[in-house]
Amino acid sequence: MTDATEAPPTEAFTIPEFCTAYRFSRAMYFKEKRAGRGPRELKVGRRVVITKEAAADWAHQREAAAQ
Repeated sequence: MTDATEAPPTEAFTIPEFCTAYRFSRAMYFKEKRAGRGPRELKVGRRVVITKEAAADWAHQREAAAQ
């Protein structure tokens, strides 16, 4: 049983949360995005989020590119 005050697990990152999770700056995020190496983004109204699946896919692509 979960506590009613517990936040549900999130299924998506905001851009700042994504940058924090992967430990790089927002400037680096936008540089990589301009270069075509950013994660897939999902627009929700005016917000942009990155799903956990898109983040994992992005990480796998970056790892493969480094080899």
